[in-house]
Amino acid sequence: MSLMKTMLTTSALAVSLSFAGAALAQDYQPDPNAKPGGNIIITYKDDVATLDPAIGYDWQNWSMIKSLFDGLMDYVPGTTELRPGLADSYDVSDDGMTFIFHLRPGVTFHNGREMTAEDVKYSLDRVTNPVTQSPGAGFFASIMGYDAMADGSASELSGVEVVDPATVKITLSRRDATFLHVMALNFASIVPKEAVEEWGTDFGKHPVGTGAYKLANWTIGQQLVFAKNTEYWRAGVPYLDQITFEVGQEPIVALLRLQKGEVDVPGDGIPPAKFEEVMSNPAEKARVVEGGQLQTGYITLNVKTPPFDNLKVREAVNMAINKQRITQMINGRAIPANQPLPPTMPGYSKDYKGYAFDADAAKALLAEAGFADGFSTELYVMNTDPNPRIAQAIQQDLKAIGVSADIKSLAQANVIEAGGAGKAPMIWSGGMAWIADFPDPSNFYGPILGCAGAGEGGWNWSKFCDPEIDAEATKADSYTDPANPERLAMWSDVYEKVMEQAPWVPVFNEQRYTMKSERMGGDDSLYVDPVSIPVNYDYVYVTK
Repeated sequence: MSLMKTMLTTSALAVSLSFAGAALAQDYQPDPNAKPGGNIIITYKDDVATLDPAIGYDWQNWSMIKSLFDGLMDYVPGTTELRPGLADSYDVSDDGMTFIFHLRPGVTFHNGREMTAEDVKYSLDRVTNPVTQSPGAGFFASIMGYDAMADGSASELSGVEVVDPATVKITLSRRDATFLHVMALNFASIVPKEAVEEWGTDFGKHPVGTGAYKLANWTIGQQLVFAKNTEYWRAGVPYLDQITFEVGQEPIVALLRLQKGEVDVPGDGIPPAKFEEVMSNPAEKARVVEGGQLQTGYITLNVKTPPFDNLKVREAVNMAINKQRITQMINGRAIPANQPLPPTMPGYSKDYKGYAFDADAAKALLAEAGFADGFSTELYVMNTDPNPRIAQAIQQDLKAIGVSADIKSLAQANVIEAGGAGKAPMIWSGGMAWIADFPDPSNFYGPILGCAGAGEGGWNWSKFCDPEIDAEATKADSYTDPANPERLAMWSDVYEKVMEQAPWVPVFNEQRYTMKSERMGGDDSLYVDPVSIPVNYDYVYVTK
């Protein structure tokens, strides 16, 4: 983490900074134990909604997209340390407002065409164009011209300029402590204009990138097959020849197949009902990888949908949920949450108490709000265990204060669609709960609580938008040093003010567990990679 912070701090102060001085720390050294070749099988219960990097934003498709596409920046495998991506180097102005990226020569898309600076500009213009309906558009708000793109008065970002075929200049409208991290997000992936125009809205089913793998086949409802990109620009990887993602697999069935040696990684994780059984078996426990994660599971309350437009109702729901009981339902693999940020995230408010579990006080608040007899609503939930069971626990807690919640248990993509469209009064986020894109407190705000994420298709499912809090969040990011104590204090204040408005019920912060077959090789960190969730496929391999 210290290396990452040093890079970011230094980059905003120096001119003509390149990665040359940090080559040993940044460049990946091929695993001497890795053997190239082989195929692996990953299972999922649900199919993938899209592989379009501008649109895909769930834990299931995130690592798939990351293996198909690249951005200007990247991360050291298994870490959150920034390293070169498609940018071979970059220069930064003294005021930290202008970045000049120098592209790697000879990088080609999967269609064989060489990538140029025009592709970088096209990709950034596309992801910020409201027509694309990217849930990640708000990440790019610090680039000059973003506001004009957002309101439809411009068709391109004025702050992104093509200097020559190998050079891109990006000018910011304000300092942004997270800018280099944003350039490493899937949303900043570089795509070829001709492929997007050829497929239109179906580009997500026919992705073309510069990544380590390319899509070889997608049989909807059955499987996706990724094939090794033999022309990949990063030497030595990937190791695998092929990855098959089998969909429609119940997690318990996937675990049984793993135990028989038929599956290499169950993508949905270890079923909670089988967790104790797996962990009590020494041979199986040895194949379980545990990792910390910057995660919060929460219930969204749509502030645009009555009666959740009433603050007292939202406060009552916060006080009605027994978080300790829900945590026990997932074998204690989490701790109860009281705010959006997880405890290990900079900016977490250690002294903040949140809303205590108190059903009687919740009933009293409902009566004050004019709902002494309660009300009826709907609770959306992803249909993979344990989420429907958690939804039932939430349903019972709400019933205890007179609220009748009808559970809508749907595939992940359908829940995300309903949330983005503002059709869901309540959503339990489990299975889609927020895991940080990068280790900075701003990441828990913009996409899921800020005004930028509240639009059509956004991930701010509560549709909460407070311009004053937004302004404070923007100010908090207008620092050079992301670790500045004043900046972190501002972020603590932002999240406390959010909780005063209660658009969420933070429920728990969860640990991450992944299980793998005996033949899977590569460092354990690759299986709980904080960026390539759930697995960094570019660097794993098979031993037999």
